Formats: sequence, C-alpha cells, structure tokens
Amino acid sequence: MALDYNIIGERLKQARLNKRLTQEKLAEKLDVSVAFLSRIERGSSLISLKRLNQICSILDITEGEILNGVSKDSQGYLNKDFSILLKDCPPEKISLIYNIAKIIVEN
Repeated sequence: MALDYNIIGERLKQARLNKRLTQEKLAEKLDVSVAFLSRIERGSSLISLKRLNQICSILDITEGEILNGVSKDSQGYLNKDFSILLKDCPPEKISLIYNIAKIIVEN
C-alpha cells in the first residue's frame, strides 16, 4: 500500500494546530524553511522517516497516528480519511467498497 502524502500532510497540519504552533515556529524547531514545511503539509513534498520522527517528537504524537490515523483516544479515527477517500469515488465503486466492508464486519 502506497503512502498518501496528502493525508499525512493533513494529519501533520492538524497535529501542529492542536499544539498551537505556527508553521514558522515548527519550521524553526526543525531547522527547515517554512516553504518546505508547507509543502509537507500540502502533501506536495515527500517526508523521510527521520524527519517524520523529528516532527512527531516535537508535536508529541506517534508516527502511527500520522501514518495510519491510529490514535488510542479516538474511536472514529478513520471517518475523516474515509470521507476524503470516497469524496470523488464513483457510485459503483462506493457500492463495491460498502459490500466488501459489510462482508468483513459480518465475519
């Protein structure tokens, strides 16, 4: 499964906002440009695991929360991700996804 850098960027941005940090402050702590951090948050720039670890450490979150959306504190942690995924999906694919999910849940 390929990484979706748009979702990763969105999660990083939300985590930064939750910590009440500006892009400028976080970029300063990381010793990177604001432009680079902005590209990461928009998903237009790839992020190395080393850099991800640095950001997660500063924001006091786990890499799993950013990569997988897994948070111990949230039951509906994938709801937003599913909404993003399905937003532009044609109806026949949505129906297929629903039927597959139903089979998984019922077994």
